[in-house]
Amino acid sequence: MATWGLVMETTVGAGERKHTEAYVLAHLEGTREDALAELERRARNHTPEHPWSPKRRRLFREGGGFLLVIDGAWQSFSTRFTVAELLDDSAAPPPPPSAVEPEPAAPEPEVAPPPPPSPPPSPSSPVERYADGVPVRPSWLGRTDVQ
Repeated sequence: MATWGLVMETTVGAGERKHTEAYVLAHLEGTREDALAELERRARNHTPEHPWSPKRRRLFREGGGFLLVIDGAWQSFSTRFTVAELLDDSAAPPPPPSAVEPEPAAPEPEVAPPPPPSPPPSPSSPVERYADGVPVRPSWLGRTDVQ
């Protein structure tokens, strides 16, 4: 069976910032007619952000979908609903586990032993250090030649 994408291209923004953006509403497995029926249901129930004061709403059927035109007080806004067959998806979810053959288990990587602890500071050292040997006050702190 084919996978169909329900795509909506709609007008967003207003005035000089008015432009069109596309969104994939859903993916459907089945026939093209099933996808068109679902798309028509979504087109009929769609309420776009613009216009804020709709005066007239018209829904047209075309070959691959529907065109919704809403006239506002000052401008018209359109939304195109299209059914398209999904051919490729770079971010598709992995196939279900039952369809995937199990891969042989990879050998456990060898874990390197932890590094030896740093030697404790000498008692004559004027630098105050934490228990792991790291200085409490970095040597660069307060230097005037470092910016």
